[in-house]
Amino acid sequence: MLHFTFLGTSSGVPTLTRNVSALAIRNSKNKDWILVDAGEGTQHRIQQAKLSLQNLVAICITHVHGDHCYGLVGLLASAGMNARIAPLTIIAPKEIQQWIEATAQLTDLHLPYSLNFIDVNEAAQILRITDELSIQAHPLSHRVPSFAFSIIVQHTQKKLDTQALIQLGVPKGKAWGDLQQGKDIQFNDQTLKASDFIQTHIQRVHAIVGGDNDQPELLAQSCQDAQLLIHESTYTQAILDKVGSGPMHSSAKMMAEFAQKNNLGNLILTHFSPRHQDQIGQRAIADEVHQYYQGNFYLADDFDQFSLDATGQLSKVKPK
Repeated sequence: MLHFTFLGTSSGVPTLTRNVSALAIRNSKNKDWILVDAGEGTQHRIQQAKLSLQNLVAICITHVHGDHCYGLVGLLASAGMNARIAPLTIIAPKEIQQWIEATAQLTDLHLPYSLNFIDVNEAAQILRITDELSIQAHPLSHRVPSFAFSIIVQHTQKKLDTQALIQLGVPKGKAWGDLQQGKDIQFNDQTLKASDFIQTHIQRVHAIVGGDNDQPELLAQSCQDAQLLIHESTYTQAILDKVGSGPMHSSAKMMAEFAQKNNLGNLILTHFSPRHQDQIGQRAIADEVHQYYQGNFYLADDFDQFSLDATGQLSKVKPK
């Protein structure tokens, strides 16, 4: 029900193999998608991932640090040059709106579509973006105000109880079609109410995408009904201990312990320091997670794709 494409998994600066933070999340039932963060170069990654800016319904920016937002204005401009006219929702710190407006004024930028800007501080309640996609923001702990976003997709399926109709002897055809459309019908001198023959099934999945954060426990309550947490794991614990508390990031150990304590079934880690991006560094991150977490987890690479199905099962999608 949710499809994830990692467009950037490096922290701070891009490297030869990883761009800075950006994540595309698509409703697998249609082409609607959401972008969480837009570090420099994100629009190139979007092109390479064959995502259309025409189908982008919302952009969420976790915080104002450049590796999470410097690609935003260029992306907006390109969407306009590609003839986008549909309004676009942006959920972000109010400073992002000020930056966009100042940049537009100073660089003669004119967008042919409107921006529906929502201050992230006002997104504490669930915001419906489309009929099926909703977003909610959760405050985190970082050097500047930082947020996580709940991404929720809910599908309602209505199925006709055909066995009951067969037992009553209601013939297939118009009668069944009317009931399927919610219309009551007359049959054998009695009224058959559509509501008695429609079975409603609700499918809901909930993923949380965190910004930079040194206190994973802030997400404990919001993770109670989440099937997946995507979170930064900038360092191993040993490196974080050497670096100190100044950068205000999480380690692999911190995230693993949090996920285990809160019974999270799925965990994807991203936003790795360049010192952890080679094979040895990634193995050190993975080994640390294995030590403290028994659930299903992945370390994300650029262009990795994952699918979260209606049962909450997470799987990595093989490239075509």
